[in-house]
Amino acid sequence: MSNSIEPTPAQKMIGDIAPKLVQLNDDVLFGDIWERGELSPRDRSLITVSSLITGGNTQQLGFHLNKAKENGLSEEELIEVITHLAFYAGWPKAMSAIMVAKELFSKEK
Repeated sequence: MSNSIEPTPAQKMIGDIAPKLVQLNDDVLFGDIWERGELSPRDRSLITVSSLITGGNTQQLGFHLNKAKENGLSEEELIEVITHLAFYAGWPKAMSAIMVAKELFSKEK
């Protein structure tokens, strides 16, 4: 993946400072792990979004909410994930996540 003509999003963001991290991101994470057949892309997105919310990692959440939608999750399902996690991950994390989702989903309408 990292050898493509068009720079990947990771190459554009951090390729100048962390080329090895970009290579791992593009080739290992998205080129291998995300492509494994043991879980569907939809399931991987559900797990990833949940993990990001649980960890309070909202900076990466917008990208993965979009990827989750590309992988078949609806906005309603993603909002339900956030609501459900409020009771397991914590209210502040869910409130932070819902604000990311609200901004992202409102831009698309």
